[in-house]
Amino acid sequence: MNIYQLFPRVFGNKNDNTVFDGDKKKNGCGTFADIDDTAIEALKSLGITQIWLTGVLRHASLTAYPELGINATHRQITKGKAGSPYAIVDYYDIDPDLAICPDKRMKEFEELVRRIHDHGLEVIIDFVPNHLAREYKSICRPEDVEDFGAHDNVMVSFSTNNNFYYCPQQKFVLPYGVASDVSDYQEYPAKASGNDVFVPTPSVNDWYDTVKLNYGIDYRDGRTYFEDIPDTWHKMLHVLRFWCGKDIDGFRVDMAEMVPVEFWAWVLDKIHREYDVVMIAEIYRPDLYRRYLDAGFDYLYDKVGLYNTLENICRHKQRADSITDTWKALNGLDDRMLRFMENHDEQRVASEHFYGDSFKALPAVTVSALMNRGPFMIYDGQESGEDARGSNGFSGDDGRTSIFDYVTMPKHQRWMNNGAFDGGGFDKQQKKLYEFYKRLLNLRLDSDAIRRGEFYDLMWANPWYSDFDPQFVYAFLRYYNNDRLLVVVNFNDKECRDVKVKIPSDALSLMKVDVNSRWILHDVFNANKIDVDIHTVDNEGVTLLLEPSDVKVMSLREVL
Repeated sequence: MNIYQLFPRVFGNKNDNTVFDGDKKKNGCGTFADIDDTAIEALKSLGITQIWLTGVLRHASLTAYPELGINATHRQITKGKAGSPYAIVDYYDIDPDLAICPDKRMKEFEELVRRIHDHGLEVIIDFVPNHLAREYKSICRPEDVEDFGAHDNVMVSFSTNNNFYYCPQQKFVLPYGVASDVSDYQEYPAKASGNDVFVPTPSVNDWYDTVKLNYGIDYRDGRTYFEDIPDTWHKMLHVLRFWCGKDIDGFRVDMAEMVPVEFWAWVLDKIHREYDVVMIAEIYRPDLYRRYLDAGFDYLYDKVGLYNTLENICRHKQRADSITDTWKALNGLDDRMLRFMENHDEQRVASEHFYGDSFKALPAVTVSALMNRGPFMIYDGQESGEDARGSNGFSGDDGRTSIFDYVTMPKHQRWMNNGAFDGGGFDKQQKKLYEFYKRLLNLRLDSDAIRRGEFYDLMWANPWYSDFDPQFVYAFLRYYNNDRLLVVVNFNDKECRDVKVKIPSDALSLMKVDVNSRWILHDVFNANKIDVDIHTVDNEGVTLLLEPSDVKVMSLREVL
């Protein structure tokens, strides 16, 4: 799986004259129509197999559509002009910003899903089960579905029949600094905030724009009430079935670990019996990994493991050989992890807050993409060197493309090239970067060694006292039948490394390498070839010159 996280609001926005904190009319907004046949085919050519459409469900926003009965959410509980895509105001509706004809927004979404499927790609959308917007009110729910909180007993803090948690007889108080004027947002009694804040006074760093959903855990004492299925479970099962019925191929589940695993075991058993969908959990607690996989998730975020390790190697000079300890800590779950170096939560690798240079991050991207058989993801604009430069509004200058504001991606626009999606506006460096991603992603599709093969970490055979540098260089093998790859990267972004990579005899045996034959190493990304004396690779190694931030992916081929 090669997943492309695509934020439609930004992906198709062609406006090149945006202003700080601008509204939709001034700054523009991408739509489903911008993700046309040309765009989808270009993504397929890039090597993408799944498109994660981010921010599809209707969420908090200061843009109103009164003719559709859609009011703007209150400015003091809305982050940015466009709002957070994770503050859902209607689980059964589509964001009208994304439609050419807002009154036909569901039809336009369904047409996009069909369009993507027609090109042989799959569609993933967000499922946000832990929290919803403070002003949630569904106008598109089926007639037989009751709204969240419609029959809650607001006089108690917890009840298994309630959808929300309450602070009885207490008024909600906005965080200091959220609004410059006097607060006029009213909520009584106060509901608990989305990030498990069970008091009426969340801080500015809390998810004050959202409300925590109740799955049957009384957080006052930690007791659980799952025997009689809580009402929220039934409501969320209905939401999942609704979107599965739209021919969706999978869900990226927001903050899955904040929802009890017992719910996931219950709901995913039902969903998997009825639909063939992939479930990806955003999760940050390794101690819960196996439980959530056992509950029915297909893949988990590998954020606190490999991503954090690679980030620390890139930014803080952590040793490259620490990657070995990272994958070992997964205890065999490597192939169930979703790897990435960018998404909407993380800083752009090209931003000044991270590396300031897309090319310097390519060793990390390569390791993330090629280590295992699990899925790999890139974020729209990553392949064009998007650097999220400057501040556009609520998000500030934080190295991320804002998900709260009406913004554009200037470097991505050069690839979009006014709808041609051919990179016609790329400069020389962008062309080089894009081609690297294209080769890398297609290698993941074409190579049996990557798709189906085994992984062999070479670091134990290449210690610091040999002609190697485990401080900056990482090396591993991938192999399946006659497809054998040697991957070596140099994380040093300023200096070359002249190394000898030893391949021990047991690795040669596992790869079924005939030591009596002649072999060459063929550079997959270039035309270079190296004769290999198999008799000496165990003791003397393969000599490689690595440029700063260099990546070598070498195919070991027998000369017949």
